[in-house]
Amino acid sequence: MTPTEFGFLLIPQFSMLSFAGVLEPLRMANRLRETPLYRWRFFMPDDQPVAASNGLVFQPTGRLGDPGRLDTLIVVAGIDAGEYCTPDILGWLRRLASHGVNLGATSIGPLFLARAGLLDGHRSTIHWENVAGLREEFPLLDITDELYEIDGQRLTCSGGTAGLDMMMHLIGQRHGYRLAAAVAEQCIHPEIRRSRASQRLSLRSRLDVSNPRLLAVIECMALHLEDTLSSAQLAAQTGLSVRHMNRLFKECLAVSPGGFYMGLRLDRARALLEQTGLPVREIGLACGFSTTSHFIRRFRERFGQTPVDARRRQRARQGQP
Repeated sequence: MTPTEFGFLLIPQFSMLSFAGVLEPLRMANRLRETPLYRWRFFMPDDQPVAASNGLVFQPTGRLGDPGRLDTLIVVAGIDAGEYCTPDILGWLRRLASHGVNLGATSIGPLFLARAGLLDGHRSTIHWENVAGLREEFPLLDITDELYEIDGQRLTCSGGTAGLDMMMHLIGQRHGYRLAAAVAEQCIHPEIRRSRASQRLSLRSRLDVSNPRLLAVIECMALHLEDTLSSAQLAAQTGLSVRHMNRLFKECLAVSPGGFYMGLRLDRARALLEQTGLPVREIGLACGFSTTSHFIRRFRERFGQTPVDARRRQRARQGQP
């Protein structure tokens, strides 16, 4: 059987965990079958060495101008990925697509496929921290918050250990479930998760809160960050009185419902500032602020700087003008 050829486009500051998640299952499959089922090459912007976010440096083993035969290319990106979405890289991805190469991405890598116009008409996913930003930048795309999405010739993954699940699914499709299960055991990964498993810990685990009505209020808040609800509306949605709701927040989270809700909205605003080029006014509106002045005042109170200053410092860290 001819080995399946994988390519990995490594973007500076990529996550090693995400990279290992999509590479190591291929190596383990080769080892377990004692034959080269898969081969792979590493590609990098400008064909130059690239450092992962932990400082480890990788050398290219293939050139962008001469990729040779590829069955699948996976973009591996992490911190500040948007800085490297250059016309040359996006054009190369489009050319690969035109030649029938399967295109995938993990962690923040789906941003490259989206900006290249290669996710149009496909379901896709991205790391949970970046879902809101990608949806704001590409409102017409079908972006989910699932572990991974395989839709035709597009493979997108939320990153981290979710890459193990996506790759074991691919191994199982091509070489059978037994091999995929054996790879999972080698990874000490006792369950091959379905694509629709949640990316995040449950809300109960993240907040260390067990009261179901309080959790229901918080879930309602998260669903209404743009079209914000009043305390009375939140309480009514979950069958509580306003007084009971206030007491639950104070006892369990040491904050008022309004204060918690404001924190959710401002955290979303900061993510959008860092991940998108949307104007400050539009970000404020997307997070439930009817006036820019109110948004700026609240943002400064929480983060000690204005939205404009936060974006400027983010760009300075990325080396952008």
